[in-house]
Amino acid sequence: MQSVTPVQLKQRMDDGAVPELIDVREPWEFATCHFEGSINIPMSAIVTSHDKLDRHTEKVIICHYGIRSLQVALYLERLGFESVINLEGGIDLWAETVAPDMPRY
Repeated sequence: MQSVTPVQLKQRMDDGAVPELIDVREPWEFATCHFEGSINIPMSAIVTSHDKLDRHTEKVIICHYGIRSLQVALYLERLGFESVINLEGGIDLWAETVAPDMPRY
């Protein structure tokens, strides 16, 4: 499984790479702050929702600190998803290093 730092992801996005952003935090967390265009599928719902996702599209999995997203990324890989990337440090590190105006909790 691949991983990417917030700075690396920002650079890739600035260069035109637009992966599917799957945010596995709870809805209240997502409402507090999130990536524009990301899809909120809480970790607890991924088991019943993964079949709605394209297995061939590159995905970056996001959570608060990168722990839940790592577990979900590994799970999706075991199911045969081709390109799954974990956001190291999660949205918290993104806010700290890339988007200081983003709300944090």
